[in-house]
Amino acid sequence: MPDPFVLSFVPGVTPAKWIGVWKERMSGTPIEVNPLPPDEALASLHSGVADVALLRLPIDQHDLSLIPLYWEKAVVVVPKDHVLEAFDTVTLAELEDETRLAGTDAGTIELVAANVGVAVMPQSVARAHSRRDVVAKVIEDAPETRIALAWIDGNPDPLIEEFIGIVRGRTANSSRGQAAAVDVPKEAPKRTPRRPPEKRRDTNPRARRKR
Repeated sequence: MPDPFVLSFVPGVTPAKWIGVWKERMSGTPIEVNPLPPDEALASLHSGVADVALLRLPIDQHDLSLIPLYWEKAVVVVPKDHVLEAFDTVTLAELEDETRLAGTDAGTIELVAANVGVAVMPQSVARAHSRRDVVAKVIEDAPETRIALAWIDGNPDPLIEEFIGIVRGRTANSSRGQAAAVDVPKEAPKRTPRRPPEKRRDTNPRARRKR
């Protein structure tokens, strides 16, 4: 059995479609997927643990090749019954008097639910950590974030090119996807060995906008 092709990805990313295509086209090479916090996902590339990673920009791009993929809207997560729950969307100005929490993980959402503060994060991350005692509202004027596919610059592994083709939507019969256009298992492409890893609720009522 050949070594698996390893994909790391940050919270909020859903690579299931691409993984499914890989399994159909590259049945001779298993794929391993690792959901990781942002810093660990990036580190998995530099350590050689992962072949590619789906990361959220901006990041330190030193020694990396990147393909920007799609944009994500920013949302604010607030406790259930918070004054902002009544709005369809909010603005940054309407968050000025709120206690802002810095994190974007499940622990941060738990603090929001306990009325410690509110949290701003990508919409996909809020969905991944959704729970019944919080709500998320799109921030109209907040900067968007972007997801990108990343790998170590200059890595000659042909399987990386195969995955790039899948993410870009190339068909199995396209000129750069010929190696994967098979219906039966075959010998996996020879690879360069990876390096082993190094051992509130709102207390100041404001006027509400009309929905």
